Amino acid sequence: MAEDGFALLPGVLSTADVAEVAAEWVAVCGAFTGDEAILADADGRVSGARALLRLWPRVVGLARRPGLLGPLLEVLGPAGGVVRALFFDKPPGHGWALPWHKDRTVAVAAHGPLGRFTKPTTKAGVPHVEAPEELLQRMVTARIHLDDVTPENGPLRVLPGSHRGDETRPPVEVHCRAGDVLLMRPLLTHASGHCDPATARHRRIVHLECAPSPDLSDGYWWHDFVRLGLGERGA
Repeated sequence: MAEDGFALLPGVLSTADVAEVAAEWVAVCGAFTGDEAILADADGRVSGARALLRLWPRVVGLARRPGLLGPLLEVLGPAGGVVRALFFDKPPGHGWALPWHKDRTVAVAAHGPLGRFTKPTTKAGVPHVEAPEELLQRMVTARIHLDDVTPENGPLRVLPGSHRGDETRPPVEVHCRAGDVLLMRPLLTHASGHCDPATARHRRIVHLECAPSPDLSDGYWWHDFVRLGLGERGA
């Protein structure tokens, strides 16, 4: 994590665990059909979702799995918690792509004074702002894979070391198995390619953004903060 800005944790979820989580996600989608937080096309194929802490509160339990909780708390510290949860998929025949970028946006309770926090937006009814780098440098994202990721289903590409400002190293394409978890720093430069048009693979990922503390500065508060170690939920 320190050198490259990312680390792959293999086998955090078993095959049975993955099937259970995937089935639970299908049930959540069915319960919230038409909700603005779920991104679906005219045929009902879901390619993403926001506000999972509202739609699917039990999703935080994934971060408390034995193979993930320890590494998260090691990186974040004992007061760490989940502050935002998203879902991504690339359904067969509906492959999207993202250019090179860093994740700078955080979900907050309300828009506040602009200064170190900038560019206020609202996404699925939730206020967001771009956070200062000193906060983003201490955050970590856990990407929990519900499918094998191969060259054919639009894998993530990362620039190792770019979270420290080093953009000179060659890109790495992240391939993994269902049940593996990728930890990455938000400031790691990353991109995502299109799927092979002939693939039958999904690329379902539960994306948990984690922060080291329930406290924010400059008159801001997290929209959600679910503490990892004790299971406490705070402002």
